[in-house]
Amino acid sequence: MPDFDRSTLVIVDDTADRENASDGHSRYGAYIAHHAADFHDDDQPLRPVDFAAAAWRTATSPVMAPGYAVVRPDLDRVEVYVDHDDCAHFCAKVGLRHSALTRRPAGRPLDWERAPWSRSNEPWPVLVSPERTDRPAVLVTATVLLPIPDSILITPTTARPGHTLTHQAKTVVGALAEYANAHLAPLVADLLGGAR
Repeated sequence: MPDFDRSTLVIVDDTADRENASDGHSRYGAYIAHHAADFHDDDQPLRPVDFAAAAWRTATSPVMAPGYAVVRPDLDRVEVYVDHDDCAHFCAKVGLRHSALTRRPAGRPLDWERAPWSRSNEPWPVLVSPERTDRPAVLVTATVLLPIPDSILITPTTARPGHTLTHQAKTVVGALAEYANAHLAPLVADLLGGAR
């Protein structure tokens, strides 16, 4: 699996998916089968926006851990949601340390800390709330929203779990990951600047 960098927020790993599959084909496909109710509407295939949201939700943590689509660990999460106009969007939650802010909080409040299980040289550490509680903490999280073009969404041809639905879900998740890396990653990189 390639490493994360400033331009890679999501990695899809087909090799690990196949190698760790209990059915010999796809671990992700087994999760789709387990969450079959999320992939149909009255036994009819979902609309493309709903299919993208269901496929992404099932492919990422916490549903799959590790996920078929692995999100860079310093991001709280990257979700696909459908807005009130039936348009798909990415929603990324990014923890910001005080050093990334142009104006620092007054005093010396506590900040996000590296997770204790992170290596000290980890370039994309998981940020957690401070363990100490003897003074105030200012924990800043930015929400980055990015519209997803309809052109990368697909209309599923089936509502039944199996090879066809798994292939179609993998196709849309791959397209979403590629779009996130090309268009969401620069927004997150600009937000973080040199911080981490």
